[in-house]
This record gives sequence, structure tokens and C-alpha cells, in this order.
Amino acid sequence: MDDVRALLEALDGKPFLKSHLRGLLHILIGRRITKADGTVVSAGLTWRQLATELKAAKFDKDLVAELGADPDTIAPRDREKMWYLAIGLAKVDSLEAIEQADRLMPSLKQLGYSIGPSPTTVSAASASASPPTIPMKRNRK
Repeated sequence: MDDVRALLEALDGKPFLKSHLRGLLHILIGRRITKADGTVVSAGLTWRQLATELKAAKFDKDLVAELGADPDTIAPRDREKMWYLAIGLAKVDSLEAIEQADRLMPSLKQLGYSIGPSPTTVSAASASASPPTIPMKRNRK
């Protein structure tokens, strides 16, 4: 988790992060992140782990405004809760999040991080707009 916190601290305040928070959250939750030397930074975080890391890194809370949340309505001691709610608002599995993540990847590569492919492709994400059907079990007699 120290490597994730170091990544977040390296990203905090970077101008390319504006309007790409959804993509960053998508990367941190669903993609494999490695350093240039091959060291694994993260294989994906849970929402709770990510909220904890964002709070611990004192990540810029004003970025959540692009997701529709108001960071000033939550007390400073509830920052973990604010980040958890922001992750929920981000819709990290959406096409927009995947596209933002893909646009963010070159900037992360310049910082020395390699990002793996999305767990869902754009075509698979658009096809998943309708819920999958579950086959019914047959009664054997």
C-alpha cells in the first residue's frame, strides 16, 4: 500500500488530473499498475482500500466536484466516507471511465508507471448495458 500512496502523492496537484478523476479511480480499482522496473504497485484495490489510501495521502478533495459531489458538505474527519461516496458516483466501470483512463495512461507512463489493460474492453462494456441472462436449472426426476 505504500507504493499506492507514493503514486497518489506523486499525482496530487498535477494539472493533467483535472477532469480525469474518474479514469484514475478506474485504473486504481481495476487495472494492474507496475513501476518501470517491474515492481507491482497494485493489482487492483477495493473501494474501501482506495478510499483509505486517498484519505491517507491527503488527496485533493476538490476533484470530487467533477463527479457531482460537494466536498465542503462533509466534515474533515469523514474524508474516507467522502472518497467512498465519490468512488460510487464515479461509475468506474463506465465507458467514460475507461476512456479517461486510456487518456491518462501516457501521463502516468512519464511518471514511471505502467498500466495494464482494462478488465473490460470498450465493446464489452457497451454490450453489458443490458443485464446478462441467467440460465434456469432443469429439474431432474
